[in-house]
Amino acid sequence: MWMLYASGSAVTAALVAIFGKMGLQSVDPTQATIVRGVVMALVLVAGGLALGKFSGFGLGSFGARAWLFILLSALAGAASWLLYFLALQAGPASAVAVIDKMSVVLVILLAAVLLGEALTARSVIGIVLTVIGAALIVFK
Repeated sequence: MWMLYASGSAVTAALVAIFGKMGLQSVDPTQATIVRGVVMALVLVAGGLALGKFSGFGLGSFGARAWLFILLSALAGAASWLLYFLALQAGPASAVAVIDKMSVVLVILLAAVLLGEALTARSVIGIVLTVIGAALIVFK
């Protein structure tokens, strides 16, 4: 099931780039990021309500470590969104999206270092091919 979710994430992330680029033509990227964040929060709360995720919901059930890393993730996500929209307004959507997806390389490397996930020969080859592919798209 995770592959279906990941595929859906890829499709919707692609739409973020396309719709964002179309909407940023005469809008401040910071303001656009704020609107995006508010809309996303509303959609997520509505989805949580529809799925019954608020019954028995207690923020006290989050431990200190969970709070720390969820908050750090939120800060990183907000910075990512803002930087993405700034880049998208100034550059071509295809190049911005490709550079943004270089986060995959960083995730693989950080997961190996911080999470102890395996860094195999196959994953190293994948990293190299990803970097080469991104360079071919960005540096035309």
